[in-house]
Amino acid sequence: MKASTFWKAVVVDRENFLERFLHTLNESGMRYCLIGGQAVNAYVEPLVTLDLDIVVAAEGIEPLVRVLSREFTIKRFPNSINVSARESKLRVQIQTDLRYLPFLDRAEIRSVLDYDLPVAHVEDVLQGKVWAALDPERRTSKKLKDLTDIARLIETSSKLRERVPAEVLKKIDSLTW
Repeated sequence: MKASTFWKAVVVDRENFLERFLHTLNESGMRYCLIGGQAVNAYVEPLVTLDLDIVVAAEGIEPLVRVLSREFTIKRFPNSINVSARESKLRVQIQTDLRYLPFLDRAEIRSVLDYDLPVAHVEDVLQGKVWAALDPERRTSKKLKDLTDIARLIETSSKLRERVPAEVLKKIDSLTW
C-alpha cells in the first residue's frame, strides 16, 4: 500500500482535500514548504499525524487565502490560518509566524506521502519543533509530541543535539528510561 493511500484512509479524506490543496498551492506559484510533523517524517521513520503544517511566502498569504476560501473552510488564529474540508479529517495549518519565513530559502524537495514536496531543512524543522515545545501556551499533549519529534530527529544525527536548548534536552532525557 502506498503511504498516501494509507494516510488518506487515516484522515478519511473523501474529497481528495490533500490533492486539491496541493494543486491550488502549486498553481498559485507560491513559495511554500512543509514544517511540523510531516516535515519530521521526511527525515525519519514516519509516524501518523492528521496535520499538514506549511509556511508560505508572506506576500502571498492573503491572495492564497482568497483562492483557498473558494473551495475550503478557512479559520484564522493569531499565528496560523487553518484550512479544512468538510469530508476530510486532514488539517492544514499555514503558519503565519514570521520566524518561519527564512525556512523557505533553505527548503529542499523530499518525498512525503509519495509526493515530492518542498520541506524545510532538517535544522529548520528541528528549530520549529523547539519553538513549539517551548511555547507556554501550547497544550501539554502537543508539547509531548514536539519533544518526541525532537528526539526522533536528534537520534538520526547526533550533531543536531547541540542545536537543542539544554532545557528541552533535559525534558527529553527525563522521558527516557
